[in-house]
Amino acid sequence: MHKSNKLSAIILTFNEGRNIERCLKSIQGIADEVIIIDSFSTDQTEVICRNYGARFIQRKWEGYSNAKNYGNSLASYDYILSLDADEALSDELRESLLAEKKDFKSEAYSFHRLTNYCGQWIHHCGWYPDTKTRLWRKGKAEWVGLVHEQLLLNNCSVSLLKGDIHHYSYYSIKEHFQKADRYSDLIAKQNHENGKKAPFYKLALSPFVCFFKGYILQRGFLDGYYGFIICFISSFITRIKYVKTRELTKNVSLDKRIKSKFENFIIKHFELGQIYTEKLQH
Repeated sequence: MHKSNKLSAIILTFNEGRNIERCLKSIQGIADEVIIIDSFSTDQTEVICRNYGARFIQRKWEGYSNAKNYGNSLASYDYILSLDADEALSDELRESLLAEKKDFKSEAYSFHRLTNYCGQWIHHCGWYPDTKTRLWRKGKAEWVGLVHEQLLLNNCSVSLLKGDIHHYSYYSIKEHFQKADRYSDLIAKQNHENGKKAPFYKLALSPFVCFFKGYILQRGFLDGYYGFIICFISSFITRIKYVKTRELTKNVSLDKRIKSKFENFIIKHFELGQIYTEKLQH
C-alpha cells in the first residue's frame, strides 16, 4: 500500500488500563502505525499498548493540545487518526474507513460520536450525534485550546463517514461529578485569564437554561433516568463554573466544606438511583 493510503493513529493515555485494549482492538487493520503519548501511567496501560505493537512514548503532561500536537508531529504516514483512549470504532465506521483508505478523496473526515454513560447509550441531551473531525491529512490541522481542545483545520473540506465512534465516558455518577468539577476549575481559570467575568444574572440563570436546553429542547427525558442525571450535573457544574470564576475575580473563597457536603449528598442519592436502574435493566 502506498504511503498516502496509510494512516497513523495517535492516542493519549494516563492510567487507561480499563479502556485502552478496547480502543486498540477497534483500530486493528485500520491503523498502520499506533503512537501512544503517555503521561507516566502507573497501571497496566504500557503493558497492554506494547502487547498490541504500539509505539509507547512517555512525556510530561503539558495539556491536551500540546500532547496531541506532539503526537501528530511523530506520525510517519500522510493521514492521522486521533482517538481518545476511552473511544473505539464501531463496526460500521471500521468498514467506512477501510473503504476510504483505498483512495482518500478528502483531506479531512468527521464521524458521529455515541456516548455510553454508566452502561447506557445516550442518544439525546445534546450528546448525539456530537460530530468530531478525527481524521485528516498530516499538516492540515492542529489542536488548540486549554480545556476543551479543538481541531483547527487549514483550509480543507471535511467529509462525514458512516458509523460512530463509541465513547465509553463514565462508569459511575460519582466519576462524572469528579471529572466535571475538575473541568470547571480549568474553565474558571481560563475565564479569569481571559478577563471574562461571571455576573450574578449568569450565576442565577445559566444553570436553569442549561437544564431546560438539555432535558427539554434536546429531549434528554427520552434517555430516562440517566438523561435526567446528565442534564442535572451539567446545570450544577455550570453554576459551579461561574462561582469559581467569581472566586478568582473577586479573590473570595467558596466554603469547600459546604460545597463538599452538598456534592456528597447529591452523589449518594444519585448512586442509589443508579443501582436501582441497573437492577431494572438486568
